[in-house]
Amino acid sequence: MNVVEVGGFLLVVMLLLLAGGVWIAMTLAIVGLIGMVMFTNLPAAVWGKNLFSAMWESSASWELAALPLFIWMGEILFRTRLSEQMFEGLAPWLNRVPGRLMHTTILGCGIFGSVSGSSAATCATIAKVALPELARRGYDERLALGSLATAGTLGILIPPSITMVVYAVAADASIIRIFLAGFIPGLILMLLFSGYIAIWSIRNPDRVPPAEPPSSLAEKLRRSGSLIPCGLLIVFIVWVLIAGWATATECAAYGVLGALVIAAASRSLNWQNFRDSLMSATRISCMIMFILAGAAFLTKTMAFTGIPRELAEWVHSLGLSPFALIGVLSILYLVLGTALDGISMIVLTSAVVLPMIQKAGFDLVWFGIFIVLLVEIAEVTPPVGFNLFVLQNMTGKDSNVIAKAAIPFFACLVICIGLITVFPEIVTWLPDLTMGKEK
Repeated sequence: MNVVEVGGFLLVVMLLLLAGGVWIAMTLAIVGLIGMVMFTNLPAAVWGKNLFSAMWESSASWELAALPLFIWMGEILFRTRLSEQMFEGLAPWLNRVPGRLMHTTILGCGIFGSVSGSSAATCATIAKVALPELARRGYDERLALGSLATAGTLGILIPPSITMVVYAVAADASIIRIFLAGFIPGLILMLLFSGYIAIWSIRNPDRVPPAEPPSSLAEKLRRSGSLIPCGLLIVFIVWVLIAGWATATECAAYGVLGALVIAAASRSLNWQNFRDSLMSATRISCMIMFILAGAAFLTKTMAFTGIPRELAEWVHSLGLSPFALIGVLSILYLVLGTALDGISMIVLTSAVVLPMIQKAGFDLVWFGIFIVLLVEIAEVTPPVGFNLFVLQNMTGKDSNVIAKAAIPFFACLVICIGLITVFPEIVTWLPDLTMGKEK
């Protein structure tokens, strides 16, 4: 079988297992094992060794320690009613904006993404805080799920980002320049998401809760007082990160400590909600890390079969023009995104793709943001859309239902890719302004 037939066969097996109700993590691991047994020449003793090493390597990461901590912070905010106070404080300011509090999913993911550097942590934390409040206030659940699935990916576009670091190492590019390059595309993407929410709300006024009665500036400021504790917590976390006093993982620990202090000071923290928040954070973190382990084993299988590399070499053999090359690479990464996580996509294809990009005359910093946006799309592309899995396990909704809800926001990602392709200065302007042009 050629690589196309092998990839198609494994994809069909994956879809059948998912349709049969097999756990997502188990499905990924089973497909990886089938691929390793049927399409590699490795001895049987190596199969189990690769399985266990993949599971260990995917979990034994200092950076990954930030994931359960940020999720726990969100659980504390949710269970001590601090999240309700945040929404109360935002409500009067968003009252006149079409979509009103629905924009909090975008704002929350953008702000939290700048702290966590993880798509999964951003999606899980903001979903835990926002979904119950939006549902309680009567906002459209489908729109909320779609916006969270896609806005959660801002965690890997707005620096710091683990995916950006992996790309910078693979491309031998400046990590700081790539970090700086992500800010403006991240802001544009937030505006596109919020713009769609506003347009949807104008076209569907009957599905948006009625506006609250107008309030005076003094009343708005009084109600905004409830934002101060959580606002200071977020500012503190971002500040210690930018100042270089703490890593993203240490920031997550500060976030948990700060959330506990705020909850205790507001007298909404007791032993029961402390225990509940810890147990819920443990369950969600284990779910995400189990999926990561299954995906890591599938990635190893893909590397042994050589599918990503052969696809990249096939693209190289076409001898395309620069923009045709970008178009074909977009399709290639979208296809790979149905079966691989973003970091694996970069690692497995960089050796072949990056020389092609340099030869075509594209800036490596620009291509870093381009590929991060494609990775964001992969996060919401079935069957292995990681943010879809996170929301499915948190809400009980089928991942295909969430994927359909995310389609309009998926289109916003595509528009953003088109904008930075036509106007590459969107990406390169800030790094060049701050650090000067690379020679």
